[in-house]
Amino acid sequence: MTTALITGSTAGIGAAFARRLAADGHNLVLVARDTKRLREQATELHDGHGIEAEVLTADLAEDKGIEAVAGRLGDRKNPVDLLVNNAGFGNKGRYLDVSMADELRMLKVHCEAVLRLTSAATEGMRERGRGGVVNVASVAAFVPRGTYGASKAWVVQFTQGAARDLAGSGVRLMALCPGFVRTEFHDRAGMGTDNIPSWMWLDADKLVAAALHDLARGKTLSIPDPRYKALMGAAKLVPRGMLGAVSSRTGRKYGPQ
Repeated sequence: MTTALITGSTAGIGAAFARRLAADGHNLVLVARDTKRLREQATELHDGHGIEAEVLTADLAEDKGIEAVAGRLGDRKNPVDLLVNNAGFGNKGRYLDVSMADELRMLKVHCEAVLRLTSAATEGMRERGRGGVVNVASVAAFVPRGTYGASKAWVVQFTQGAARDLAGSGVRLMALCPGFVRTEFHDRAGMGTDNIPSWMWLDADKLVAAALHDLARGKTLSIPDPRYKALMGAAKLVPRGMLGAVSSRTGRKYGPQ
């Protein structure tokens, strides 16, 4: 059996990864801030699929939390074969309306934690000649829209660059860029979703299935839905200034600021 470690595992895309990987027979290390929810999730997955599910409570906005997860990823006796860096959040409000503390907390989780955990995981993976990392970004990475989009753009660029550096090592890295997914994300950020068109919503389980398929094919970037592939293709044809104006309006209406 192989082992997968998933950050932000108790809800949304992280929970969908946990369900799918458990169903496929992978042991799991489940990482989130809420110990009670982690234990409930671990019990459910163990009982439902007969896999081992380890619980690791950690806040990736804190050095202590990052260090705890990095330490588990560096355990050579109990290696992790797949890392899913999924933990993340959005801030509601325009630039300068969001506190600097909240902006820096986002960069800590979206960028610093991803860098440190990817590095902790791939060092051992390279030694073993196998392994994979999925860094969850967003289609927001491809449009000029505030700290959230900028942090996700960093995830995409970092992941693809690291993937090139590790080419031929047996270690695969992929940036996953979903669109709107029905999760707790918007509720936690206090963002309304009633006016988001129904066609823009993605199913988390189908998203994960497509992402794992892309990882197995060796892709370094996954936009796992034809609708969003078409939107991102069209965005490349729009002048940057116009794209910024459009993304600013739609971002304030629909997404994280």
